[in-house]
Amino acid sequence: MDVLPLVGLVAASAAVAGAARRTPVPAPLLLVAVGLVASYVPGVPEYALDPHVVLPLILPPLLHTAALESSYLDLRANIRPVALLSVGYVLFATVAVGWLAYQLIPDLPLTAALVLGAVIAPPDAVAATAIARRVGLPSRITTILQGESLVNDATAITAYKVALAAAVGEGASWAGGIREFLVAAVGGVGIGLLLMVPLHWLRTHLKEALLQNTLSLLIPFVAYAVAEQFGASGVLAVVTVGLYLGHRSYQVDFETRLQEAAVWKVVAFILESAVFALIGLQLRVVLKGLGEYSVGQAVWYAVGVFLFVVVIRFVWSYPATYLPWCFSSRIRERESDTDWRRPLIVSWAGMRGVVSLAIAFSIPLVTDEGEPFPARNLVLFLTFTTVIGTLVVQGLTLPPLIKLLKLPGRDVRAETLAEAQAQNAASTAAEERVDELMEDRRNCLPQPLQDRLRTVLERRRNAVWERLGQTNPVTGESADDTYRRLAREAIQAEREVFVKMRDERRIDDEMLRSLLRRLDLEEAAAYREVDD
Repeated sequence: MDVLPLVGLVAASAAVAGAARRTPVPAPLLLVAVGLVASYVPGVPEYALDPHVVLPLILPPLLHTAALESSYLDLRANIRPVALLSVGYVLFATVAVGWLAYQLIPDLPLTAALVLGAVIAPPDAVAATAIARRVGLPSRITTILQGESLVNDATAITAYKVALAAAVGEGASWAGGIREFLVAAVGGVGIGLLLMVPLHWLRTHLKEALLQNTLSLLIPFVAYAVAEQFGASGVLAVVTVGLYLGHRSYQVDFETRLQEAAVWKVVAFILESAVFALIGLQLRVVLKGLGEYSVGQAVWYAVGVFLFVVVIRFVWSYPATYLPWCFSSRIRERESDTDWRRPLIVSWAGMRGVVSLAIAFSIPLVTDEGEPFPARNLVLFLTFTTVIGTLVVQGLTLPPLIKLLKLPGRDVRAETLAEAQAQNAASTAAEERVDELMEDRRNCLPQPLQDRLRTVLERRRNAVWERLGQTNPVTGESADDTYRRLAREAIQAEREVFVKMRDERRIDDEMLRSLLRRLDLEEAAAYREVDD
C-alpha cells in the first residue's frame, strides 16, 4: 500500500485549512476550491471516496467530537425544532427530491430517484457548524443546526437503505421501511444508552491519562461498530454516547480533560480538512463516469436539482417554525423572540457534504438481476454538484446574509457577567472549604503557602470581573489580559533558564521535561487561549 498520497492529502489539506484562518473565506470552502483545482493538476493521484472508509472510520470521530462539544441541556430544550429538521425534513427532502428527479430525468425509475433523494437529503454536520462558529450565529440557531447535524445522517442512511432495497429488486414496502427506521433509531439510541454508563465508568476508573485518552479515541468506533453489528444506527449510538460523556466530562480528572481536548481538536482538524479536500478531488472521478448522458444534459439536471434542494428547505423550515408557534401558547411564550429571520438562516445553512458523497459512492454497480444500476453515474454527478453548489453558493453568502439581517449575536458582556457571578459563587465556596480544612491540624501549612493559596482563590474570583472593567488606553487590553500576557512572559523567562541549564548539563532531559510540564500547566491556568 502506497501511503505517500494519503500523507500528501493530509499535509496539503492541513496547510490550506491553516491558510484559510488568515482569509475571510471559511476553511471548508477554500479546501473544496483547492480540491477542485487540484483534481486536474498533472501528477495528483485519483482519490476515490470509499464508503467503507468514510462511514465507519471518518464519520464516527467527527460526530463524537461534535457531540462532546454540544450541550445536552440546550438540545433537550430545542428537541422539537431539532427533530423536525433531523427527521421530518430529511424524509420530506428524500421524497420531494426523488419526485422532482423522476419528473425531470427521462427514463429514471422512481426507486432510483428516491435513492438520489435520500443521498442528498442530509445537510452536512461539519460545514454548517464550522461556518456558524465563524460568523457568530445566535446560540439557539447554532444549537438547532448542531442538533440537526448530529441526527440527520442516521435518518438519511436508513431512508437510503429502504430506497436502495426497492431499486435493486429486494423489495420494500411502507410498513417495512417504517419498521427498519424504527429498528435503526430505537436500536441506535438503545445501544448508546447501554454503552455510555460502562464506558464512562471506565474513563473515571482508569488511573493513567494515557489509557483514558486511548479509550476516548476508541469509543466512537466501538459504539458505531456495535450498533451496526445489530442492524441499528451507528450514528445515533455514537451521538448518544458522546452527549452523555460530554455532559459528565467534569467527573474525569483534569489531566485527562486537558489531553483529551487537545487530542480531539487535532483529530477533528485533520479529518475535517481532509474531508473537504476530498470533496473537491472527486470532480475528475465523477465526470469520467457520466456515460450515456452528455455534459450539457447533466448540467441542466444538476441546476434543477440544486435549486429545488435549496427551495424545499425553505418550504419545510417556515411551516415547521410557525405552525407550532401559532397553535401553542406555551411555545409562543417560550420562544417569544422568533421572527422570520431565524428560519431564513436555518434554511440557508443547509449545506451538503461528504456523507452524501460517501453514500452515493456506496450505490452498487448492478441490481439483483445483474442489470446495471439505473443512472448510477448520473446520481453520483448530481450528488457531487449539489454538494459543491450548496457549499459554494450558500457557504459564501451565509456570512454576509447574517450581517445584512442584523441578527443579534452573542451578548459578550452579559456572558462575561454571568461567568463572573458563577466564579464568585464558586470562589466563595472554595474559600469556605479552605477555612474548614485549615482548622484541621493535619492540614497545617506555613503561612506563606496559606497566603498563596488564598491569593490564587482571590485572583480567580477577580479575573472575570476585571474583564468588565476599564481597558488600558495604550494597548486596549483589560487588566486581566495584561496580567495574562505578563504571566506568560515571566513563564517564558523561566523556561529559557531551564533549557539553558539543560544545555550546560546542570540538569538532565528528564528533569527538564518535568519542569517544563509544570510551567505548561501554570501557563494554561494563567492564560486561557481563546479559539478563533
